[in-house]
Amino acid sequence: MTTFSVRKAAATAVVLAAFAVSCGGADDRSAPPPGGATTTATAGAEGNPAEATAPDAGDSEATPEAPVTPAPERVRDAFAGLQATLDNSCATDGCAYFLGRVHDELLRLERAMKADPKGPGHFPEPLALIGALERELGDAPSAADLEKHQKSLLSTRDRVNTWMQGHPDDYR
Repeated sequence: MTTFSVRKAAATAVVLAAFAVSCGGADDRSAPPPGGATTTATAGAEGNPAEATAPDAGDSEATPEAPVTPAPERVRDAFAGLQATLDNSCATDGCAYFLGRVHDELLRLERAMKADPKGPGHFPEPLALIGALERELGDAPSAADLEKHQKSLLSTRDRVNTWMQGHPDDYR
């Protein structure tokens, strides 16, 4: 077998493996691009394909790349999820679902703020509010725990929303 045939076979194996993974429910961003390209790319810091970098052309072997890890969620997207809970209540969505969603959205926003390029120090008040709520709730709060702490949960959501409204550059 020639060197060219070995490289072609290895590249085909990489493409087929990536296709098999994408068909198995993995993140679609790990699938090969349409058109059958045989090189893989790693997304830039924000997960932007425009900032992607291709492997060195001088690589003598085709080796599978590590799966692309999605970039941390942006604060504005996480904040939009939290804001979507403002018009809902236990009466409209059922208390367990609604309170669980508010809690999940607060945790999602916390993760986004901690991963933001400005650093967690840029969001001192919301992170302190969410941290205090988490200490109050404890690890893995149940629906009953969320209902017991409903007032604190909704107060935290509202106070974080108010803080963010005062800092529009952080979510627009």
